Parts: sequence; C-alpha cells; structure tokens
Amino acid sequence: MQSLPFIVSTDQKVEYISLLLKAGFDTVEIGSMASPKFVPQMADTTEVLRKLDLKGKRSKVMVLVMNRRGAEETASMEAVDCISYPWSISPVFLKKNLNATSEQSLEDVKTIVNLCNLSGKTPVIYISMAFGNPYGDLWSLDLLMRHIGLLAETGVKVIPLSNVSVPVEEKMIAEVFAAVQANFPSIESGLHLHTDGLNTDRMIEAAAQHGCQRFDTVIHGIGGCPMSGGKMLGNLDTADLLSWLEKNNIESSIDKDVFVRAGALAEKIFAHGA
Repeated sequence: MQSLPFIVSTDQKVEYISLLLKAGFDTVEIGSMASPKFVPQMADTTEVLRKLDLKGKRSKVMVLVMNRRGAEETASMEAVDCISYPWSISPVFLKKNLNATSEQSLEDVKTIVNLCNLSGKTPVIYISMAFGNPYGDLWSLDLLMRHIGLLAETGVKVIPLSNVSVPVEEKMIAEVFAAVQANFPSIESGLHLHTDGLNTDRMIEAAAQHGCQRFDTVIHGIGGCPMSGGKMLGNLDTADLLSWLEKNNIESSIDKDVFVRAGALAEKIFAHGA
C-alpha cells in the first residue's frame, strides 16, 4: 500500500488484513513503522495492529521497521511475531531508503536481532539490490555472499532477496539462490520479486529449484518501493505463485474461498485511485 497515490483508510486496512490472516499464508506483513512524512500511507500501522481481528488467524504477523526506534516500539507489541528490515548491499539505496550508511544499517540489524531475541520474535532481514545495482555501486555474487555472511554472523536466519527496481531474469535468480544454498544452507532464503508480471513462472521455477524457501507476494501484484528513486516495479502477484504451485502439483495451505474474498476486497480498495 505504500506505493499507492492515495491513503487506504484504517478501517479498510483492518478489514483486508484481518481476512488475509485467515487465508493460510505463512506470514502477513501488516504495515511499517516508517516516517509518516515520507510514507503517509503507513502512518496508522500501530492503530491497524490494535484493531486487527486476530481470532482464528493462521499466519504470523510481521511489521517492517526502518530504524532502531521503530524496532524498539515494534518489539514491545505482543501481537507481532516477526520484525522485518530492508538491508541492502547498495550504500546509495540505504541512503535513499533509510537515510543511513552501511555501518549504521548493520548496527540497526544487530539491535533488531537483539530485540527479537529478548521479545521472542523473528528478525526477517531483506537484502535489496540482491540481483544487481542500478546506482553504480559495486555488485558481484561474491559481494552478495559477504553481506549474507555479515547478517548470518548477527544471528539472522531468514533473508529474503529483492531486486527492487532492477529487472531480473531467471538465470540470475538461479545463480544467486544456488550460491546461497551452497554457502548458507541453514539460512531460510526467500524471493521478494519486483516484476512487470512477465515470465513470472520461469522466475518462480528458477528460485524454487535452487533452494528458495519463501516467496513474498501481493494480491494483484500491486506495489513497489517509492524510495528507490527509480521506476517502480510491481510485486509478484499471489495468483501467479498459486497457479505455479497448482501446475506443479504442489499443495498449499491457502483457503481458496478466503483468498477469492480477499482478492475481491483488494480490487475494491486498490481501485480507489484508478
């Protein structure tokens, strides 16, 4: 919702996310503790969390944080199971997205891990620009492995990899996940794919065949990173992932009836600014 040109009301968010939590996803990210000045669409995250219907939820609740202060506030929220944070191997992107240096961001990661250990939550640390870099920063597979190693040393065990605004092909996805699997077999690696919706089957296949263990999706593929400074790519459409699973005879835990209801509600909410 952070990429939308309008603000979804708190009540609509609560209705939609409460439904998602019953659909059978492993984890649902319900909002972010971002600056309301820069991301006004997420300013009501604390209120949304307070109002959510958590009875019968089938998913872990995750909140994205951008700094230590947000992490400290989120760690005190009993209903939150996971705290996510957008690390990057790109110093330029860290400055654009978090207004932080690589060193400051790594210290934030260490703080988040410690807070999660104390509060019984799971840190989920994304690596943005994991498949290339549009800003002219250095990028290589070896550099990516070094950064994953830095995160692993802090105690991070869940690391989704994201391309943000960098178009990516299945060959690169396969190479990256094969390297992660070979070097960090105990890490739960994931794909946070930004895409124009083309060739998603091949991208999912490339990740799944080479050790990817989690996929981030958005119903209807809505989304993108407004802080990248570049053209926003949408997110992997949940329906595309479910279609791939079905074609490959892989069972999922998704309640199809609830998913259809969530899709209809998403279409109603997200069409507001269309």
